[in-house]
Amino acid sequence: MEQSDRYHYHVIRRALDEIDAAEGILSLDELAARMEMSSAHFQRVFSRWVGVSPKRYQQYLALDHAKTLLSNNFTTLATADAVGLSGSGRLHDMFLKWEAMSPGDFAKGGAGLTIYWGWFESPFGPAIVMGTDRGICGLGFAEEMGAEAAMEDLLGRWPNADFVEDIGRLRFWVETAFGVTKTNDKAPLFMIGAPFQLKVWEALLSIPSGHVTTYSEIAETIGSPRAVRAVGTAVGRNPVSWLIPCHRALRKSGGLGGYHWGLPVKRAMLAWESAREDAG
Repeated sequence: MEQSDRYHYHVIRRALDEIDAAEGILSLDELAARMEMSSAHFQRVFSRWVGVSPKRYQQYLALDHAKTLLSNNFTTLATADAVGLSGSGRLHDMFLKWEAMSPGDFAKGGAGLTIYWGWFESPFGPAIVMGTDRGICGLGFAEEMGAEAAMEDLLGRWPNADFVEDIGRLRFWVETAFGVTKTNDKAPLFMIGAPFQLKVWEALLSIPSGHVTTYSEIAETIGSPRAVRAVGTAVGRNPVSWLIPCHRALRKSGGLGGYHWGLPVKRAMLAWESAREDAG
């Protein structure tokens, strides 16, 4: 990821705070002044990061945006494949393939696994990425919780694994998954979780970019309609954020719900995807 991506996210993150505190939509000049930037520079940063105007982007970041998504971009997971929705989903447009660790191996807490890790820049701030020889198994964001906490969070998921820092081993997968490197190869995911969690994460992979679903819809899809709370927990425990798009799961009321790496990151992801869909 380019260093400018992190800079752009910082600008967007600061703008989020200003927008949340404001009554109504702020003008370009007002927002630029609060960012201590010229209007022209601020406009360029927005355009390069998301491809739409600050005014339009504010509409995506509005507190009721999630409800609008549910009204207009709700995905019924059970029929997504049948109607072709998943064809433009994150699983496809980011060129991912996945496989899962067996339940028995998962129960060992990563014993016998070597997990490589490294820090990368992303559109949503610093990202810690982890992977085995078989694919990416962890991706978290440090912008809200801090680098040390994000690192400890992922390390604690597989306490018996051996961890080795190796950015070079992961770089091609990361750049492929984020669309930086154009290739016919696919970035592999190696999903390490309990059987119920794996069902939830597989359902998340069916949600197309720019669309959302609810925890209750996921519960229905995996055949456990009464397990809404457990689904919410499994969504929150997704170790491969963004690539397995847990940010697209909302409460039935339209509320954002929680997000393990910080709600501002979730809001920025939804807004970024929605704006890209419109711009495209």
